[in-house]
Amino acid sequence: MTSRIPRDSRLRLVRPRPLAAAPRAMNQQRSRRPAPRPPEGTPAPAELAGMARSRLAGAARVALWADAALRPGKGNATSDGKATLADATAQRAAHELGLTPAQIRAEWDTARLAGLVEVHGDSARPGWRLRAWNRDDTAVLRGWVAFFDAWSLAHPEPAHHEPASVAEVVSAMPQVLSFLQLSAGPVPVEQLLDLLQQRVTELRTERCEVPYGPQREPASPPPPGTADVDAAPEDTELAPLLDWALHALASVGALTYGDGQATLTPLGSWAVWVKLEQICVAAQSPAGNIEAVAEDMLRGCAQLRPNAARAEYRAWLAARPVGSAVTELLDAARGEDALLRGLAFEALRVVGAPAEPDVRGVVDEPTLRPYALLWLAEHDGADPEDAHEVLTREEATWLWVDTAAAVADHGEAPLLVRHLESAVQPTVPALLDEVRAVGHPRTVQVLVALAAAHPDPALAKAVRRAAFQVHTGGS
Repeated sequence: MTSRIPRDSRLRLVRPRPLAAAPRAMNQQRSRRPAPRPPEGTPAPAELAGMARSRLAGAARVALWADAALRPGKGNATSDGKATLADATAQRAAHELGLTPAQIRAEWDTARLAGLVEVHGDSARPGWRLRAWNRDDTAVLRGWVAFFDAWSLAHPEPAHHEPASVAEVVSAMPQVLSFLQLSAGPVPVEQLLDLLQQRVTELRTERCEVPYGPQREPASPPPPGTADVDAAPEDTELAPLLDWALHALASVGALTYGDGQATLTPLGSWAVWVKLEQICVAAQSPAGNIEAVAEDMLRGCAQLRPNAARAEYRAWLAARPVGSAVTELLDAARGEDALLRGLAFEALRVVGAPAEPDVRGVVDEPTLRPYALLWLAEHDGADPEDAHEVLTREEATWLWVDTAAAVADHGEAPLLVRHLESAVQPTVPALLDEVRAVGHPRTVQVLVALAAAHPDPALAKAVRRAAFQVHTGGS
């Protein structure tokens, strides 16, 4: 039947959406395992949230004061672009809240680590968790977990230690915490030191750190009853770092530490269990995402529903340092697969505030710019449905083509046809003109795929002609 649709067919205008359609095209139903239950004796979520509110009460109080006192037009929270409170602001807060300036600064730092305030350049604003503080237990628990994750920043590290040694201890502490969680009671520090030493040795072995040069001959065993002062120099090196780590974890409320023993608090035990459960979920996924590099992890998540994919992202992120994980995700986004580009930024949304500097750093890269601008807009509080307004017409068109490339490579023909509805241009001819002008490297393939998929012969012919003109450089 001959189509009666005119060649300048109007596109049905809908809200443009970020690269969410392509992954959904390949979502498949998968069996759900029963929701895991926390260990016996774990307090109810409402009780855990009460503990978290109590632990972060001072930080919330300072954040609420800043929200009320430092709104636009009333002053500035920071002075140096590093989220440090200006002296005048700290003095004012101390006077009004009945605290010392040092206490104000400490609570301000805690509020930042817990996501109660978000700092952008030299300005600050309340985080979404602060808005939900009194009504949403989940938001409170997430805030405390963010504070828990940043334990190594919450307590000054001991002086005169190599940064590499400190980094090794930070990397090894998840195993120490897991042991504490499984022990479900006090554990002697000597036992934790042995475990820490074993884990640090494993980390060094994984890096193939083999000592070079002449080695000292092994010493003969010391006589019975005498001390072997050189028997374990690593223990001597690690003991003060373990002491620092345990004090830091105690300062965030994850454990109690004293009398030569450490014990997880209910909050700490619950948080460690949650992270272990996330790792177990990822380890049971078809792609084994927990061990995969970012690109393979994203491919493994392409078949999952959005909620399941976010759970995979969280587990993958929990198993590695945030900085290196963000770098891996951005490297994956720079590849040729547009689907991985969109999924990488979905994973970066799970990372949240720690990824902001790196995302801002790629805004000038043409391939990543539209994704980065959308990410930053949502991070700055824009509604995801309205975030596209930060894009120029050219950037929105480039993103439309990139999304279409993802659908063409991984989706189904009907979805590619429906993708027309998300274009910002009001007519097909206008869309084709701007698609040709934007210069996306996949323009020809996208137009050819769209022409092959579209059921309207006249529109398909116009799209094929546009593809030919892009291919030949004609007009």
